[in-house]
Amino acid sequence: MAERGETEAWQGAPNPLSRILRGLSYTCAGLGGLVIFVSAIIVSASVLMRNLGFGGIRGDFELVELACAACASLFLPLCQLTKGHVMVDLFTGWLPPSVQRRMDGLWTLVFAFAWAFLAWRLSIGLEEMHSYGDRTMLLRAPIWWVYMPAILGTTLSAIIAFVTALPMISNIFRAIQVR
Repeated sequence: MAERGETEAWQGAPNPLSRILRGLSYTCAGLGGLVIFVSAIIVSASVLMRNLGFGGIRGDFELVELACAACASLFLPLCQLTKGHVMVDLFTGWLPPSVQRRMDGLWTLVFAFAWAFLAWRLSIGLEEMHSYGDRTMLLRAPIWWVYMPAILGTTLSAIIAFVTALPMISNIFRAIQVR
């Protein structure tokens, strides 16, 4: 985590790009949290209704499955923005902070390309699922719509990783530093 200590001294007010990416990240995470919360309420209501003898909510497990699949990627941009991914610096702890920072930047850039690759493949999966017309068994809900939030989350994660990697690799890009 060399990048945190070295940059704190010169950080000023967040630039417009920082505000936009931070706002989008929090919005995505909030939306994901809200959908998961509603899913928990639906499951709780379904279990309660079953225990009271009214029968459960039809397709409750399908709703939870779809909600979790749709929302898992919505938390990734905030995790990427806050550098919340697991970081192992066992072999680099002895290096100077500037070298650690550049290495962190290179690995963050690798993350950016990985997120972009995932977003691309998810978009292809979306097209295929839409053309197949697959639906869930009980609710007959289309499955392809689950891909849209996943594409949003991975695309936003790719953008954030790319924008945060550049200032760590070179001081030339400090103007776009996401704070």
